[in-house]
Amino acid sequence: MKPTGRDVDPNDRAFGQRVQKFRKERGRTQAELAAALGKTSSWMSQVERGVQPVQRVDLLQQLADELGVSVQQLRPGAPADRGGESSAPAPLALSNDLDETRRLISGHPALRTLLSGPAGDEGRPVEALRRDVDDLWELTHAGRLAQVSLLAVDLLPALEHSARTATEQQQTELYLLLSRAYQALSAAFVRQDEADAAWVAADRAVFAAERSGDPLHVCAGVFRMVQAFVRLRSLGQAEHAARTAIDALEEHGSDSPQALSVLGSLHLVLALVHARAGARSEAKTEIAKARDIAAQLGENRNDFNLEFGPVNVEIQAVSTAVDLGDAGEALDIGLSINADDLSPERQGRLLMDLGRAHAQRRHGGEALDCLLRAEVVAPETIQTHQAARATIRELVLIAGPNAPRELLELAERADALD
Repeated sequence: MKPTGRDVDPNDRAFGQRVQKFRKERGRTQAELAAALGKTSSWMSQVERGVQPVQRVDLLQQLADELGVSVQQLRPGAPADRGGESSAPAPLALSNDLDETRRLISGHPALRTLLSGPAGDEGRPVEALRRDVDDLWELTHAGRLAQVSLLAVDLLPALEHSARTATEQQQTELYLLLSRAYQALSAAFVRQDEADAAWVAADRAVFAAERSGDPLHVCAGVFRMVQAFVRLRSLGQAEHAARTAIDALEEHGSDSPQALSVLGSLHLVLALVHARAGARSEAKTEIAKARDIAAQLGENRNDFNLEFGPVNVEIQAVSTAVDLGDAGEALDIGLSINADDLSPERQGRLLMDLGRAHAQRRHGGEALDCLLRAEVVAPETIQTHQAARATIRELVLIAGPNAPRELLELAERADALD
């Protein structure tokens, strides 16, 4: 239960006053600051009044970043940096399924091979590595991130070693497999909201794809990098990366289904970038371009594990409409989509965005139903996605003391009330 005006903690009240002071000094409204954090205006108002404590370390750092101040200026005595130890770590960090893989790619799995040389070791059979990479993507699409990590910790060093010790004839495929593995990890890290790790994985995917000589896989790696930039809220870098790849494909690409899938996916991710920046016209233009490309394909495909096609375009159109505040449009599009043939991740994303749209229209029951269904299909989408958690939090605030038990239990599972 949130404190009333008479029993607000003095520390929370002082914290809120500091937030308000810095916000006003920078000429930002509550709505603008809330949107930058993925929160609601009512949440920001409660923070500034001291009614809503900010206890998560990651959220405190986000708020400080947006205000251009240090964490210590907002909350004296808070941890000095993001990497330092804290007695109150962000709850998600305790249950991150990809921690072992994150540690692995924080170093370089190929260093021992580079220092010791080939030593006549050809590594594991290519066929076995190919099956493992296929399994890695299947686990990623299914949202089984703990299993993704277990497989990746064993697979990545083997791939890095084999790519550098194999014969020239085999190296092309091995570097391609390495790129695919890193792309899968980048996608998984994005879903776990580990944007910096997603960036590292995407960068290595691009490098490996270039070594393989496959430019379309390079572009697919750029797509993963753009997603990481969006999660890092580096929208300028995201736009530049996407636009550079689109321009290159349009100038030098082909009309093959694979090339069209990559090009269409890049237009979709660029629509996401524009939507997050509030650029309505530009976002809708990119969606229209992706629709035209999907119509050329005429089918749902999964080239480069991008799941591009007519259905995925409409799923992204729903997400874009919600980001732009066009809840009615999102519901009109989304309720006509049949996503049964897509991965659990795509199905869960659609249900989550429909829940967000219903929440924008104050359809509390419908929003909760969509979010609960999304949790069944893709639990991590609800438990780690910032937009889902913000929507759950907003529903709880709107419902107040009449919040249904199912909503409160969902909020607890998603850790949405801290």
